[in-house]
Amino acid sequence: MKPIRVGLVADPASPTKMARAMSDLGPLDGDDRDGWEIEVVSEPFTLGYEDVETALSRLRARAQQREWDLVIGVTELPLRDDNGRYLLAAIDPQRRTAVLSLPALGGLRVNARARHAVRSLVSGMAEPTSPDEQRVSLPGLSGRGRVLFGMVLANRPWLLATGLKSALVAALATGAVATVDSTVWLIAGSLSGWRLGVATIASIAIVVGWIVIDGELWDHPADDSAEARDRSRLYNTSTLLTLTIGVLICYVALYVVNLAWALFVLDPAVMGDSLGTSLDYGDLFVLVWFVASAATIGGALGTGLESDDAIRAAAYSKREEERRARLAKERT
Repeated sequence: MKPIRVGLVADPASPTKMARAMSDLGPLDGDDRDGWEIEVVSEPFTLGYEDVETALSRLRARAQQREWDLVIGVTELPLRDDNGRYLLAAIDPQRRTAVLSLPALGGLRVNARARHAVRSLVSGMAEPTSPDEQRVSLPGLSGRGRVLFGMVLANRPWLLATGLKSALVAALATGAVATVDSTVWLIAGSLSGWRLGVATIASIAIVVGWIVIDGELWDHPADDSAEARDRSRLYNTSTLLTLTIGVLICYVALYVVNLAWALFVLDPAVMGDSLGTSLDYGDLFVLVWFVASAATIGGALGTGLESDDAIRAAAYSKREEERRARLAKERT
């Protein structure tokens, strides 16, 4: 039996890596492992503002060039139908073409879910039960939340600090200097718990706001339509959540690093003599809490040394970074 030639066209970076791990996929029954011959191509086939039909047409044209029997596109951008509903997949059984949106899978067990979805799509198009186009939509608000969660995890917020090296260096330097400054000791000791909490929230908010402004990350609607405004709200919410999580992770890391530094270089008894009061090691934890807030704001100043491209690369997935860069060029 001649194997079915399946093409997987995946967005660059993470979707491509995911698609290449599916090259061993076979039919659901597993009896014929040679039943599918899978080829993976890494290239962007959506631009973010195009409709699903455009993506399907591009994929079908690619299938004809490669002489595939069927083709599936794997993208990390959200997809919507004409009614504004978010889609998990769009399928054209007649042309044996489909597109799968990874954010719609949510953020947990994405690889396993994507593998299952691709296998189901191939099986369904290999033996279609209906020639009509199908849209697998997500339910209402829960669907929007699922897509948003998937977009945030695709942006990898835990890698934010490593992408903004100047900000990281500035934050570490600020923390190291502030930890051994007696004036900082005095200020930290005078602050109550709720003031330190407010300082934490304010420092994180200032850094997030500064990155959004400095990197021009705020998404503006392409037109005045409700769909365009809703799309921008989704992208902006994803940006704010990504940055907030990333900065919060940086804050915790700064606290741990500065705590280790403080325990190594400071003696509470010497600090107490300098301030004319009695201190113990518990006061070091309070000091480091305040220093972490100051160091976080110092890191915001470091982002000013980064290019807009570097900020977008740190804050977004590869596909979203390309979309934002294209929009920035169009505005200029």
